Amino acid sequence: MPLNLELKIKLDSYDSIKKKLSKIKAEFVKTLKQKDVYYKINSGLLKLRIENGSQSIIKYLRDEKGKDRFSNFEVLHFSSGDAEKFFKDMYKVETIVEKKRQLFIFDNTRVHLDEVKGLGKFLELETLVLDGKRDAQRRYNEIVRLLSLDRYESIRKSYRDLMLEKKIK
Repeated sequence: MPLNLELKIKLDSYDSIKKKLSKIKAEFVKTLKQKDVYYKINSGLLKLRIENGSQSIIKYLRDEKGKDRFSNFEVLHFSSGDAEKFFKDMYKVETIVEKKRQLFIFDNTRVHLDEVKGLGKFLELETLVLDGKRDAQRRYNEIVRLLSLDRYESIRKSYRDLMLEKKIK
């Protein structure tokens, strides 16, 4: 399974982050419209992602209590059919997260500027582990430093968790 080192923070505005992304020459890739349907499973998280017309199922495991937020994940892509309808009969839907994501890349780190329906604005980092965890940690620490993210409080939850908490309140 591929492995990412992740960070999520809440933002009031993207302005200062976008200026810093421009300054470090992070590559803007595209804007994505995403709908994530989270299903109830025994361990880890399982979501169907519907993104700009494509569909994939993503299973991931992440230790939210560990020092670092590493995430193992696996993605299966669908080439046809209505995956949401297909999975509806097999799994109970826990919640649905809809977002508009601006995707940037810097040194094999995906930088997401997410506008999440019902939750607000967030920044996420996903540094892909390519050459071991130590190398990923170095690249992750570098972009955290370049974007001055150490002053923000990290959110150690998925959007799923945040949506479920919101429903309880």
